[in-house]
Amino acid sequence: MRRDEGRCLGKNEWPEVVGMDGDEAVEKIERENHRVNAIVVPEGSLVPMNFKCTRVWVWVDKEGKVFRVPKIG
Repeated sequence: MRRDEGRCLGKNEWPEVVGMDGDEAVEKIERENHRVNAIVVPEGSLVPMNFKCTRVWVWVDKEGKVFRVPKIG
């Protein structure tokens, strides 16, 4: 866990969505924590490295399936 994660409210990771369609994962994540904006990110993309309690990267492979546990950050 990153040092900043302890300050974030609500659920902060979603291991159960690995293997799920990215758009379905976004809906589940945002339903379970209304404070976050979940964003689908294709594998290999560059993203900002700054930490935000309101952001969840949802990494998907070329088939659009989640391959990494989405976490607040």
